[in-house]
Amino acid sequence: MTQNVTLIIDGKEVTAEQGKTILDAALENGKDIPTICYHDATTANGLCRMCVVDVEGMRVQQPSCVVLAAEGMKVKTRGEKVDRSRRTILEMLASTMDLSDAPEILTMMDEYGADAERFPDAERRESDVIDDNPMYIRDYSKCLTCWRCVQVCAEDAQYTYAINFAGRGYETQIGTFFDKSIPETTCVLCGQCVAVCPTGALKSRREYLLEQGMSADEISVLNTGRKKRKPR
Repeated sequence: MTQNVTLIIDGKEVTAEQGKTILDAALENGKDIPTICYHDATTANGLCRMCVVDVEGMRVQQPSCVVLAAEGMKVKTRGEKVDRSRRTILEMLASTMDLSDAPEILTMMDEYGADAERFPDAERRESDVIDDNPMYIRDYSKCLTCWRCVQVCAEDAQYTYAINFAGRGYETQIGTFFDKSIPETTCVLCGQCVAVCPTGALKSRREYLLEQGMSADEISVLNTGRKKRKPR
């Protein structure tokens, strides 16, 4: 028999199935909490912290995508401290990466009044576009290392393990093992990583080339003449 817990979200008493997260409970009861790294198709890891909420009795703000709803819990999804945390997260992202292909994040910046120029001396992530396969391009200047692509490539969907985290600290980014090209990895070009990317860091190669001004005919000719390599 399924058990429920009762908690208070923004002053309203709600119920949620035991084992659900605060985010689940909020969404199921009509409360919107912003997310970036979270995706329905991937395992929640609480990496971006955009979904933080205040929970009465807890010293620090909690990532609602991973913290379980509990009996009697009192949650505030908005407020001065929560909004300031979210605004700062957005400002730090804007200061270090290219968000031009991340419309949902840009909408959040407007909603929270985030200043993209708040940290003018921040070191920006700069990377050349990697065009090494017929399916998609990789532009890590737009990558916020949310881990969605790694997860769908691994246990959450494909079990291919073609990509993973590389580097440490600020130098961390998504990459392939031993920095191999995509055709040299176990990638099967399923496109699921592209589908879950929230920022355009992974993008359909055809879409990218069209944006660069190439015609459909030119792209067809380019693809026809491209050297094909089978994944190992």
